[in-house]
Amino acid sequence: VQLQASGGGLVQAGGSLRLSCEAHGRTFAMGWFRQAPGKGRRFVAQITSSGDSTYADSLKGRFTISRDNAKNTVYLQMNSLKPDDTAVYYCAAQVDSTSNFGFWGQGTQVTVSS
Repeated sequence: VQLQASGGGLVQAGGSLRLSCEAHGRTFAMGWFRQAPGKGRRFVAQITSSGDSTYADSLKGRFTISRDNAKNTVYLQMNSLKPDDTAVYYCAAQVDSTSNFGFWGQGTQVTVSS
């Protein structure tokens, strides 16, 4: 599975961005993780092919994950962005319900200015 992420950029605090990640290959679940400078990679959200979604508790209400199965693409709508959301965002994929997120995209930079 190959993943191609896009949509990052520079935005002011309070603004919005939408990330996209297209998968080339069959996936069961797709998700987003992020890595802030000097920190480890953290889970953001995931969604299965049937539409079941899970979020990091701290991001519920501001971030929304969605998926277009016809396009094999997952989206992350990020609203009310804060400087603490600055990170490299990675999309990832699981190929079945028993596997981990074993496939990763290249990452897209999100920078939120204060």
